[in-house]
Amino acid sequence: MIIEIGEKVHIVYRAMYEKSNRRHFLGEVQKADGTACRIVGNVFVYDPKTTMFVKKEEMRTTIIDLAASGYVVNVINRNVDLGKMFYKYDTATGLILTDGKGYSLNINEFGLRS
Repeated sequence: MIIEIGEKVHIVYRAMYEKSNRRHFLGEVQKADGTACRIVGNVFVYDPKTTMFVKKEEMRTTIIDLAASGYVVNVINRNVDLGKMFYKYDTATGLILTDGKGYSLNINEFGLRS
């Protein structure tokens, strides 16, 4: 199996058209069958007014086929507390997802403010 129960993932939903709502999902795999996964976590939605991703506080359960072409999936370090993760814009690096304690994920390969 390519993904395992307990792994933490950051998922970028690819925009299907120019004005589509940009969102990311950050969560932990609860069940996996091949590349199909049940993941519990939080959605982050892009706010064009602040030009940042805003975390939706309610936990969600989603089912995603991680091999589908509509997603870019990053595996997050298992030791990271997902509840502490947030986005920030660093002038030297660009947009990063961080826990503020040493873990960060540079997501600029998906666009300046993906």
